[in-house]
Amino acid sequence: MDHVIYLYAVAVLLAAALAGIAIWSSRPVLIKVVSISLAALMMPTAYASLVDLLGKPKPVSMEWAKQAVPEATVLGASMREDQAIFLWLQFDGTAEPRAYVLPWNMEDAKGLQEALRRAEADGTSVRMRRPFDSDSTRREPLFYAEPQPVPPPKTAAAR
Repeated sequence: MDHVIYLYAVAVLLAAALAGIAIWSSRPVLIKVVSISLAALMMPTAYASLVDLLGKPKPVSMEWAKQAVPEATVLGASMREDQAIFLWLQFDGTAEPRAYVLPWNMEDAKGLQEALRRAEADGTSVRMRRPFDSDSTRREPLFYAEPQPVPPPKTAAAR
């Protein structure tokens, strides 16, 4: 959410620069008025589109900034058969979770369901391997339940 205002500021500056170029060009007045009007309409449209996107899950195929992330914790999931798998992911070292959508894949859906069951039974969480890897030849399941933590070593009782 913090970066939306900066993206909007860049869009406004670009629109203003284009309008400035149009004003100083040697074009008829009508074309100058139309270009300034279009720039003025672009500014609220850019803001509305950025704000609207905040509440929607991002397709994993469009993630480029976190492309190299090896794993993520699945905080929540929802599946719509033959449509999509919706995920709420938490990345190590980041404060805010992110919403993503995976294209429907029966194998991934079964793996996610099994990992959710196992994690609930073990009291652990579900992890996702290489969330943004588009390699279709992976050998290991995409989702897995974290193993139970190793209990602390027992101490010898004093006699």
